[in-house]
Amino acid sequence: GAAPVRWTGSMTNPAQVLIDFQPKHEFFVGIDSDGCAFDAMEIKHKECFIPNTIKHWGLQPVSTLTRETAEFVNLYSTSRGVNRWIGLVKVFDLLRERPEVAQRGALVPAADKVRAFIASGFPLSNRGLRDYLAAHPDPELETALAWTTGVDAYIEDTVKHVPPFPDVRESLQKMQGKTDLMVVSATPVEALEREWGEHGLSEFMDVIAGQEMGTKAEHLQAAAKGKYADDHILLIGDAPGDRDAAQAKGVLYYPINPGHEAASWKRFREEAFDKFLAGTFAGAYQAQLIAEFEQLLPSTPPWKK
Repeated sequence: GAAPVRWTGSMTNPAQVLIDFQPKHEFFVGIDSDGCAFDAMEIKHKECFIPNTIKHWGLQPVSTLTRETAEFVNLYSTSRGVNRWIGLVKVFDLLRERPEVAQRGALVPAADKVRAFIASGFPLSNRGLRDYLAAHPDPELETALAWTTGVDAYIEDTVKHVPPFPDVRESLQKMQGKTDLMVVSATPVEALEREWGEHGLSEFMDVIAGQEMGTKAEHLQAAAKGKYADDHILLIGDAPGDRDAAQAKGVLYYPINPGHEAASWKRFREEAFDKFLAGTFAGAYQAQLIAEFEQLLPSTPPWKK
């Protein structure tokens, strides 16, 4: 494949590379990164996000409960894979409801300033927060910046030698020359380039799109929508948000089932990709895959049952 288009950070609109992207094939496949192509979700949340959440937001008195709550929000529920800021306030909200937290006298942040940032329309990235903070100085947002940069430093330091799931490379090889390929992720571009480059997978991809370029739905809109027939656009993901992004844009979705990733990729390589090219993926086949996927992720926390 062509060398991936890089965002250097100098462009006024980071998503310009997606807008300018021109099809070389009739088919387009977007692939999420963490938890979908790479087995990186667990290590990132358990070793990088959660320790920084406990440290920066003063949740040491309820560290065990914070860990359980954050794992539910970000890994084991319908909000799996959500943007880090939205996930953070969701963790705070669930924690605040737990009677054990009140019993320990822990103060869970209300995070009003973080919520204002989320609602501001600024990109939900580190750069977006810095720009927002410049206009709205506040100690809580300084904590938020220390948290998010702390998370990224831990990821850079910790997440190494994390391989792609079995059959990812073989699937990319199978797709090469038949489809245009793009990474569609809410991870910062710098981390994506490092992870896909480390394993020699970036050479298969036409573009690497990360959080600086907008949401996954925005990635699809800018890079693919209107440039291909809707049923020639497929998003591969492992989270309900990926399904929602595909459905919002009227394109196809192939789920990588959490806990069954290798089997999902094998089925994609042996069966689903051929159906996609043949025009028999939409309809009953896709519906059955999505129903199976939805069974795996609950919306109610286990402690509320």
